[in-house]
Amino acid sequence: MKRRFILLLLMLLMADGIFAQDIAPTSTPPRKRGWLSRILHPFSPEVVPQYKDPKLRGLALDLQIMPQTVKLSEVRQLGVKVTLANLSKRPAALDFPTNQRIEIYLMDSGGDVLAKWSDNHAITEKPVTIVINPQERIEYSETISTRELTPNKVFIAEVFFPQYPEMRIRQKFLAVP
Repeated sequence: MKRRFILLLLMLLMADGIFAQDIAPTSTPPRKRGWLSRILHPFSPEVVPQYKDPKLRGLALDLQIMPQTVKLSEVRQLGVKVTLANLSKRPAALDFPTNQRIEIYLMDSGGDVLAKWSDNHAITEKPVTIVINPQERIEYSETISTRELTPNKVFIAEVFFPQYPEMRIRQKFLAVP
């Protein structure tokens, strides 16, 4: 009787992800694994993007677009939220020569750039160094105009750091009338 109860309890704990449903699929930065994941998969590594620049090692990007399906009749601006997380065990210092940290491109499915975030923003020379401590993150929430989008097509939002072109992330979204 105890064995059946323990087996049922373990099955319920492992089936947690089966009953969950995502509202909008987004790319998420890798997180620390839980104790159950470590027990079931002891040798699987934690996935962290590998960059050529040693200053960027351990940094992970996450992109969220709001709303995921853009209704062009209702939405004039697309909300873009970028999260830069430091998953390493040492601080990461990023140097920026201007006040621009990120660049956002709206592209069609062919890769042609329709809109740039920096076209509507003043960029001034203001050198600064940002330090991201271990297990901390920085969020950038910006908006970009949807006037160049056409209905019933898939578009791509690409976000990158102009000073560090290796750090870039893309996400597709649908524009409807």
